[in-house]
Amino acid sequence: MSTPALVATLIGAIALIIVLIIKFKLHASLALIIAAFVTALVARVPLGEITDVLEDGVGGTLGFLTLIIGFGAILGKLLEVSGGAERLASTMLNALGTKRATLAMSILGFITGIPVFVEVGFVLLVPLVFVVAKEAGISRIKVGIPLAVSLMIVHCILPPHPAATAIAGTLGADIGTVIIAGILVGLPAALIAGPLYAHFAIKDDVVGEAAPAEEAVEAKAETTDRELPGFGITLLTVLMPLLLMVTRTIALEFVSEESLAGRIISLVGSPITALLLSVLFAYFSLGFSRGMNRDEVLKLTESSFAPIAGILLIIGAGGAFNAVLTASGIAPALATALSGLAISPVILAWLIALVLHFAVGSATVAMISAAGIVLPMLALNPDIAPATMAIAIGAGAIGLTHVTDSLFWMVKEYLHMSVPQALKTLTVATTIASVVGLGGAMVVNLVL
Repeated sequence: MSTPALVATLIGAIALIIVLIIKFKLHASLALIIAAFVTALVARVPLGEITDVLEDGVGGTLGFLTLIIGFGAILGKLLEVSGGAERLASTMLNALGTKRATLAMSILGFITGIPVFVEVGFVLLVPLVFVVAKEAGISRIKVGIPLAVSLMIVHCILPPHPAATAIAGTLGADIGTVIIAGILVGLPAALIAGPLYAHFAIKDDVVGEAAPAEEAVEAKAETTDRELPGFGITLLTVLMPLLLMVTRTIALEFVSEESLAGRIISLVGSPITALLLSVLFAYFSLGFSRGMNRDEVLKLTESSFAPIAGILLIIGAGGAFNAVLTASGIAPALATALSGLAISPVILAWLIALVLHFAVGSATVAMISAAGIVLPMLALNPDIAPATMAIAIGAGAIGLTHVTDSLFWMVKEYLHMSVPQALKTLTVATTIASVVGLGGAMVVNLVL
């Protein structure tokens, strides 16, 4: 097929995914697999090879991620059940004061969001939003939006989050480098799109209607007087996987990877080992030391796996779709065509992810799909580091969080905003974070 025909096939496939998800309400994993089959047939992939391509795509993607996602889910559940999130919040609020409530919530979201999914993190911390807003005498929207934005940023650009880890693997980027770049890019984006934006754009009297469940949620937050884990041990538990992976990246700059020390460092700092060690540490720091017995820890572990089933299916189906794009020649043809444009591949990667997120409503789907589309660009642009493209894609998937995204409705309902209020606050804030993230990716591109 000619390049225009292949590009048209890709556009049709993306449109099909959008229609299946939005119009027919199919789960994203089903939409991706159906689109993969249709794309393979239209692009004339041999019939006998289609299922092999799909299986290779699913296996190649999930083979790296399944354990990482599972271990991360355990960490998040332990943080929730132990009261670790409450400890982080109370300590930072006491240190910064209620006058800096928006800053405290933004930082809290950035830290707490590391081991938990964005929706889980928001539900976990939203009770604090009502209490803090009441104590500070400001709008709950002004407090809640910085929290949601930080959680979304970490969800999209910082491993070991599933999508961020997946695209790093797809692009061949070093996980430690992505983490370092993600923190350096994500933190300023969170502060600018969160507290700074809220300070100038959200008035204290913009509170919306009274939330029916607010009193119950607030009462729950105010009456929680159980002993909480220490701040230091909780912070260490949350950050341990990042510290191990970043240490690996830095240490291998000074130690040969072929030496015994280098091999040990590589093993301990690999994502799977780092997450496993962090889970084992968390069992003691947030589990056994909190009075849990082995049966309770086992029950908690088992309960943490159910919520990640959908994520695993989406990522696996996204890997299958990407494999079809490569096998059919669509991705290489698109990369060749786009590379001829007078625009940076970094901006293109960001723009593709942004448009896909706007259309599909799932940051995970947008990132996985965008990575498959832009992967061939790396071969044509060897001066661009894979980590840069990973950050650019993640930044693009942050923006334009609107009615197609489940997070939009969750934030709207919990903060009891109208749709126009949510569009003016959450959608605008995430888009600002996305643009700042793009700027950060461009800076990273100059350094790496």
